[in-house]
Amino acid sequence: MSPVLPIVLDRLTLRLGGAPVLDGLTATIAAPGVTAIVGPNGAGKSVTLRVIDGLLRPDAGAVRFRGGEGARRALVFQKPALIRASVRDNVALALVPLGLPRAVAAARVEAALERVGLAGRAGDAARKLSGGEAQRLAFARAIVTGPDLLLLDEPTASLDPGATEAIEGLIAGLARAGTKVILVSHHLGQVARLAGDVLVLAGGRAVEHGPARTVLADPRTPEARAYLGGELPWTAFAAAS
Repeated sequence: MSPVLPIVLDRLTLRLGGAPVLDGLTATIAAPGVTAIVGPNGAGKSVTLRVIDGLLRPDAGAVRFRGGEGARRALVFQKPALIRASVRDNVALALVPLGLPRAVAAARVEAALERVGLAGRAGDAARKLSGGEAQRLAFARAIVTGPDLLLLDEPTASLDPGATEAIEGLIAGLARAGTKVILVSHHLGQVARLAGDVLVLAGGRAVEHGPARTVLADPRTPEARAYLGGELPWTAFAAAS
């Protein structure tokens, strides 16, 4: 059992710019491996990740982890934010708050770069990497701290098929090694390949949650059927982004 599971989303409510984004969102994520959060644009998927990570505080409700607030979390965005420094230094930046001895930190950085296939680029300028390499660097920076929970917000949205395959391989490998992964994705093929369970959001609420095979093949609720079957526009359930 992962040290963060179960993750309880308890009646999360949030307004941004006066618009409701989360509307009493309630769900319990207990399955190991990859959980995918899907739903139309404006459903609250990315905001949910940020609330779980602690970057956003809900107006009401709470997120609870089995390991408490000490659970180690890392968030990878769709577009990685890289500092003007080397590949190695971008990864090392994540370890600064831990205050590790220099040799220990260096070894962890090299191991993370090796894991994502960038060991040979450690001294290169990070901003000269291709899109796929930059995203792999973002993964290295996320995993170098040894997170219990990895949150991924459309991590392959702007990548070509080869880079997407490489990132999906990283995600699958991390999940097999015991890291809990929560993935937001619009690509249902990717969800089917990676996720063990699926949480469907609509209008800032959880409308369906269950094993991926069941939810994707035979959704029970009208909202999930409409989204997964492409029957309604992406913005049908909410106006907030």
